[in-house]
Amino acid sequence: MKLGIDFGTTRTVVAAVDRGNYPLLSFDDGEGNPYEWFPSLLAVSGNRRLYGWQAWACQSLSDWTIVRSLKRVLDNGGPNTILQIAHCQVPLMQVLCEMASALKACLPPEPHQIMLGVPANANGNQRFLTTEAFRSAGFDVMGLLNEPSAASIEFGHRNQLKGHILVYDLGGGTFDASLVEIGERTHQVVATDGISTLGGDDFDHILADMAVNPETRDALSQSEIFRLMDECRVKKEALNPNSRKITLELDNVWEGWGTRAVSVANYYDQCRPMLDETVHVVQDLLAAHPSVTLEALYVTGGGSELPIVSRLLKEIFGRRVRRSDHARSATAIGLAIQADVEAGYVLRERFTRNFGVWREGEAGQRMIFDPLFEKGTVLPLAGEPKVEIYRAYCPVHNIGVFRYLECSHLKEDGQPTGDVTIWDEIRFPFDPKVTDADAAEVERSWDARTQHIEEIYTCDASGTVTVRIANLTSGYDRVFRLGRWASKEATIVPGRRGGDARKSAAAKTAHRRRQSRDV
Repeated sequence: MKLGIDFGTTRTVVAAVDRGNYPLLSFDDGEGNPYEWFPSLLAVSGNRRLYGWQAWACQSLSDWTIVRSLKRVLDNGGPNTILQIAHCQVPLMQVLCEMASALKACLPPEPHQIMLGVPANANGNQRFLTTEAFRSAGFDVMGLLNEPSAASIEFGHRNQLKGHILVYDLGGGTFDASLVEIGERTHQVVATDGISTLGGDDFDHILADMAVNPETRDALSQSEIFRLMDECRVKKEALNPNSRKITLELDNVWEGWGTRAVSVANYYDQCRPMLDETVHVVQDLLAAHPSVTLEALYVTGGGSELPIVSRLLKEIFGRRVRRSDHARSATAIGLAIQADVEAGYVLRERFTRNFGVWREGEAGQRMIFDPLFEKGTVLPLAGEPKVEIYRAYCPVHNIGVFRYLECSHLKEDGQPTGDVTIWDEIRFPFDPKVTDADAAEVERSWDARTQHIEEIYTCDASGTVTVRIANLTSGYDRVFRLGRWASKEATIVPGRRGGDARKSAAAKTAHRRRQSRDV
C-alpha cells in the first residue's frame, strides 16, 4: 500500500494511492466519529504515553499532560535530545517513533510504502528525525519531499497547468513559499524560502492573548492551557468572510469563566503583522526572479484558511491567487501522487539552505565558511548518482575539528547569515599517533603535515549528507552521517508560546529579510 503522509504540526493527514485516485484515509476518534486527520498530540501521565485520538481523549483529565505542536520541537532538537514533560523525561526520538507507530496501528495491516513531507525550510536535522522515526515504526520510506513541492504536484495534477506557480503554504507551525516550474509531467523547483517559526499555531495564541490576560494564563495548568488553545483553534477555524465576532466558551477552560467576545476586526489587526511577513517573503522571492511570468499563486496549508489570508493576498497579487480546495490535504495528496510510479511525475528538488563547514584561513588567523552544498543546488532523483563534493589537503593540526552549519543566506564575503542552524562538531585524528580524538587537545603537529587528508561529501535525493574523511597516507577513514547530534544533556521543555515568542519570531524574520536584501 503506497501512501503520502503529511506529518503536520497539529494534524497528520494521509492519502492513499488507489488506481489513479488519491483518497484521504479516515481515523476513528474512539467514539465512532471518522476524521480525515490524526491529531499530532502526545499525552503523558507518569511513565504512560498516548498519541493521536487517544491523547485527545485525555485533555479533560487533570493527571494527564497534553503536548501539542510537537513538530515545532524538531527545529532545535537532535537524536539525543530529551523532552522534559511535567516531571517526566523522555528521548525525543523515542516519542517520534512511538507517534509514528501509533499512526501505523490505525492503518490497514499491510506493508506501507510512504512519501513523507517536510517543511521546505526544514534543516537537515528535522529531515533526519522525521525519516528515522517512520522507518523505525516499520514504514518503508520511499522518499522525502518538501511540503510546498508536494502541493504543487497536487495543483498540477488537478489543473493540468503549465508554467510557473508560487506555492504559498501556511501550515500549523511553519510558512513556506516555493517557486515551481510545471511541465507536462515534470516539476522543477526554482527557489524556495520561508519562516520556520510562523504558522497557524501563532494565530491561536493571538486569540488566547485577547481572551485571557497574561497573568491569568500563567496561572493555568498545562491541561487548562491545552483546552484554551483548542477552544481558540476551533473558533478560529469556524471564521468565514462574514464573521464579525468570535465568542469563546471559556467555561471549557475553567468553570465559571463564562464567554468572551472578541472583535474579528481587532483579531485580524493583531494577525496582520505576521501575515505581512509572509507577503514580504513572497515579494522577495519573485523580485529575485524578475524574468518569471507567474501563472498562479497557489494558497494552501491549514493556516491559510483564515479568511484574512486570501483577502490580503488578493489585494496585493490580484486574480493570480488560487486558493486550494484542499488546503489541509493538498500536501498529502501530492505526496501520494509522487509515490504513485504509474502517475509518472518527476520532481527536481533543490537545497533550500546553504550547508557547509568552518575552516581555518590565513594561517589560522581567521575562520572561513566553506559552503559545501549551496542553496539552490539541484538534488538527484531517486536512483540517480548522489551529488558529490571533494576536498583534499595536508593538515597542520593533530586533530581535525569539523563544525558544520546550515544557513538561509550568505553575505557578500561568504559568511553565513539569516536563519542559521549550528551543528555539533565531529573530530577526526590527522596525526596517526592520536588514539582518542575526543579526549586529546588540539595542537599544531609536524607529523600531521605529512598526512594527506581527503573529504568526500555525498548528498542523496532526500537531502541527507554523508561525509567520508580519510587519511590516505596512514590508511584509515571514518564515515559520518551528518546531522545535529545534540549532546545527551540537551533537554527541551515544550513550552507555551506567548507574545514574547511571537515578537522574537517577527524580529528574526525581519532580520532575515534585511540580510537577504544585502546579499
